[in-house]
Amino acid sequence: MAEPQWVQYAVWWQVYPLGFVGAFPSSSPPAPDEHRLRRVADWLDHAQALGASGIALGPVFASRSHGYDTTDHFRIDPRLGDDDDFDDLVARARDRGLRVLLDGVFNHVGTDFGRYRAALDGDAEAAGWFRGRPGRFATFEGHGDLIALRHDNPAVADYVVEVMCHWLDRGADGWRLDAAYAVPAEFWDRVLPRVRARHPQAWFVGEVIHGDYAQIVASTGFDAVTQYELWKAIWSSLNDGNFHELDWALTRHAEFLDSFVPQTFIGNHDVTRIASRLDNPEHVALALVLLMTTGGVPTIYAGDEFGFRGVKEERAGGDDAVRPEFGAPPLPVDEAGRQMFALHQYLIGLRRRHPWLHTARTGAVALDNRQYLYRSAGGNGEQLFVALNIADEPMRIRAADAGVAALRVIAGAGAPPAADCTETALAPNGWLILAPAG
Repeated sequence: MAEPQWVQYAVWWQVYPLGFVGAFPSSSPPAPDEHRLRRVADWLDHAQALGASGIALGPVFASRSHGYDTTDHFRIDPRLGDDDDFDDLVARARDRGLRVLLDGVFNHVGTDFGRYRAALDGDAEAAGWFRGRPGRFATFEGHGDLIALRHDNPAVADYVVEVMCHWLDRGADGWRLDAAYAVPAEFWDRVLPRVRARHPQAWFVGEVIHGDYAQIVASTGFDAVTQYELWKAIWSSLNDGNFHELDWALTRHAEFLDSFVPQTFIGNHDVTRIASRLDNPEHVALALVLLMTTGGVPTIYAGDEFGFRGVKEERAGGDDAVRPEFGAPPLPVDEAGRQMFALHQYLIGLRRRHPWLHTARTGAVALDNRQYLYRSAGGNGEQLFVALNIADEPMRIRAADAGVAALRVIAGAGAPPAADCTETALAPNGWLILAPAG
């Protein structure tokens, strides 16, 4: 299954709506008449200015708490507003040329889900929607308020098809499938073709942490999965001074690109922000350069473009620091925040000028623990070279090593030089993007 053609130009700006608008956590949850989803729509000009082509929303459907305990997949969470607010967001996104990705939780539901309540009341048909039996229903990873659906029940598959198509009919462009790794592949293989028959241009990305990504895509029919392997290699190689780990991950990443294009990221609503994860603040720029010069469907988590900090903790409320409320745009930011935003704009623009980067394969030109020069290459001879230096001494970059007569620095520390060069140097904790001269 080939991905929709529009995806090759996709750069997502990801928002966790309940936190973004201050609806969760909240000592006084907002009422539907506050229409807080429109606060997200007010940020669409920002997403457009950033260079994003779409907005990837976290859960927007009725739930009791954090959004992943869905109560009703056909209803907008009343803390966010109503259907009119969703339609307004989609219309305003369309006016700006932005697509909309939804977050669907189809592995489990919350304890207020109608059929779960009916099952507890003795409804045998409703009980068949869940794994286990009344009083002993299975849960998601031990969370008692997340009840696992029974995916071999045809009624569950029918329900998921109708939910997906309902919101695609209303203007969404695709789905992030939460906890997709916990759902049998056979379920997705039954559901997604039915949805695609009605919405052939929809895009589906499965949340997958570990495993054989290529095999998972082949068996499920996903267009993509979340590239956690590369995410981890980016920050840990920078922190540990071990670019061999990064090179290994990029080699694996290139193999994935033979069969599908992963969703790539250096931050999302489930992990510590990259500015807090990296030991050296200067390395945030290097992580972003990696994201934007390798194959994939890049996603920027709201706030990372300003250098926001936040640490995820394994405790109740441990996600709150990485899911803060945003005020009305524009946010007041310091000079460092403005520079980080400008860097995001530049690198997203670079990617748009080189759309072949969507499926670019990378390969090492020069590699040691703390200095790395790699080539990103397209299928028609296009190429860029990326140099990363986290050593204490300058990095020597020679055109001969890259297999070209001369190089031109197009971005990074000291760019651009006065003329094409056969050799240049990169200062410690810096980065360069170079192109063959001529």
